[in-house]
Amino acid sequence: MRENLSYEQFGVAVRELAQTIADDGYEPDIVLSIARGGVFVAGGLAYALDCKNIHLVNVEFYTGVGTTLEMPVMLAPVPNAIDFTDKKVLIADDVADTGKTLKLVRDFCLDAVAEVRSAVVYEKTQSLVKCEYVWKRTDEWINFPWSVQEPVVRRSGQVLDA
Repeated sequence: MRENLSYEQFGVAVRELAQTIADDGYEPDIVLSIARGGVFVAGGLAYALDCKNIHLVNVEFYTGVGTTLEMPVMLAPVPNAIDFTDKKVLIADDVADTGKTLKLVRDFCLDAVAEVRSAVVYEKTQSLVKCEYVWKRTDEWINFPWSVQEPVVRRSGQVLDA
């Protein structure tokens, strides 16, 4: 089985996630996006929470459907932790699957920030990190609207649908 999320459902999910965060009284100074899937979530949350300070961290972990590196790694440019000093940080991602990516980013923030919390659209039961804000829990593979279709261009520059 797979969990299928449409762009319309995604819009509802992010808005409801933002409402949960607002209802909790958490007002982040920074929304920290985990690229790539977290970029969409972070943008929506930042608008809904009226937070204009967005940072991005690139983390490589998944290499295909169900295949990963042994451990996630941050890719350059790595954010400067000094930019987060004494700030309330909201880490945003599309899914907490194993939780290894979120743990890497959370651990990166912990020593510098005033407070760090995580928000995801989906959280799986095996996640090492239990996020403070979750729209839905599932153990299914998730088809996100931005990743279900093949890219229009491969990195080699080959156009696929010409």
